[in-house]
Amino acid sequence: MRSKANTFSNLCSLYLPSPLIYSSIPFLPKTLTIKFCLFTSSCAPSSSFASSKTLEEVVKDPRDSAEVFRRCGCSDLEISKIFLRQPSLLRSDLTVLQSKLKLLRGIGLTGSDLAKIINCRPRFLASRITEGLDERIDFLHSLFGSKELLLKAIIRNPSLLTYDLHNHIKRCVSLYEEMGINKEELIPLLISRPTLIPRTSFDDDKLDYIRRTGLSKDSKMYKYVVTLIAISRLQTIREKMANFEKFGFSGDEVMGLFGRSPMVLTLSIDKVQRNMTFVIGTMKLSPAIILYHPFLLYSNLESVLRPRFLLAEKIRVMDLHPQIQGSAMLRALRMAEFRFIKAFINCHSEDVKSELMEFYTKAKGIKRLAETSKRIVNKGFPF
Repeated sequence: MRSKANTFSNLCSLYLPSPLIYSSIPFLPKTLTIKFCLFTSSCAPSSSFASSKTLEEVVKDPRDSAEVFRRCGCSDLEISKIFLRQPSLLRSDLTVLQSKLKLLRGIGLTGSDLAKIINCRPRFLASRITEGLDERIDFLHSLFGSKELLLKAIIRNPSLLTYDLHNHIKRCVSLYEEMGINKEELIPLLISRPTLIPRTSFDDDKLDYIRRTGLSKDSKMYKYVVTLIAISRLQTIREKMANFEKFGFSGDEVMGLFGRSPMVLTLSIDKVQRNMTFVIGTMKLSPAIILYHPFLLYSNLESVLRPRFLLAEKIRVMDLHPQIQGSAMLRALRMAEFRFIKAFINCHSEDVKSELMEFYTKAKGIKRLAETSKRIVNKGFPF
């Protein structure tokens, strides 16, 4: 029996000297190929190196897309989320998928980073990442100055790897340099506002809005005003200005407000209307107070403004001290939650404290009308 086995092994080594030839035959199953390689490696010492190499190559072939992602460092939970967001990746060409993920891993992205990117940009791997990637990465690395900042920017905005280098990225950087914003100032803006590159545009109307804010290029707020106006549509800016003008502000007053607090431009028309209506109608304050205390527009109406104002009225009716009136009201509205409770609730006796806390909790529980019927589900990036 041993001599027959040796004879068969010799015949295999004579006619098929390399198991790689056998494994390349298309109509033979891979399991049989593996068994043959093991057989010949154990019985034909002369071809053991080629056999083990063939076995490694067969084992290294991924079976499906999940295996490709798993070898890139993605966990099973991350892989399931990826396929849930983009089911077409289950049918991807494994060779193409492997090459793209290899490029991304070569940049320095981890498996978790890849999962975040694909979860937020499901069609990201369908784009042509490889075209001009080296040149684009070199420029971005020189722009951000460090690999850590570059990776942070890519995770925040994966489209940096797909933007046209000359018509989008370099053009955007040169536009802001012409406006007086250097690369060092532009880097945190690129990270915080991922839509900066594709949406930046300047025309005479936008330049006039920037001028009307009254800010010089040396002002700390200048770069924020310029970038927010640059990425906003003219129609949006005009609608938000008109919304403030309804409450009696002039155009120059509104632009001055934008200059002092640029983030007002990011507030929705609905939020501004609701907060302004409460400040003017319920709190009986002058609209001009917004120009000096814009935090009243940023504060949440349901969880901050209304419950704290109602508690102030409760304290006034009960004739307790300290009272929340005048300038104390503005300070109270700006306090952190724990400081507000300590200053105006916990300072009283136990029975009064319990009554005020119960009233304040119920006031915070008053929800906006039809709040529970909202069906807006945010998936991916919030922009």
